[in-house]
Amino acid sequence: MIYDHCFRVKAPLSEVVSFHRLAASMSSITPPPLRVKVNNAPAELFDGAEMDFSLCVGPFCLRWLARIEDVSPAGFTDRQLHGPFQEWNHRHSFHRVDVNITEVNDQISAQLKKSFGGRLLGWGLWLGLPF
Repeated sequence: MIYDHCFRVKAPLSEVVSFHRLAASMSSITPPPLRVKVNNAPAELFDGAEMDFSLCVGPFCLRWLARIEDVSPAGFTDRQLHGPFQEWNHRHSFHRVDVNITEVNDQISAQLKKSFGGRLLGWGLWLGLPF
């Protein structure tokens, strides 16, 4: 499964990059109806950092553990170590359009788990991504 979503933010590149590298920003960049609760993560994400968080819909929460990789001024990748997918790699890329506009590109490659329940859960989360 491949997901590619691009949008523009009215903010300088440096501010967008800094914002996305803060663990506390995860709740702001997660699309509703999902809510995020960061259980354990460094305040600022760096190469090799691990983020333990829960994704919640209503009263139901799902635990997820991701490792931050390939950090550069152009972006970073979060790779699922434990969670609802068999595999999940999410690349956050940032590109300067002009002084006050930054393009954000989210690229995700994922594989569903083999079990019926795992596939159902994975599809539900996948279909919740903004298209």
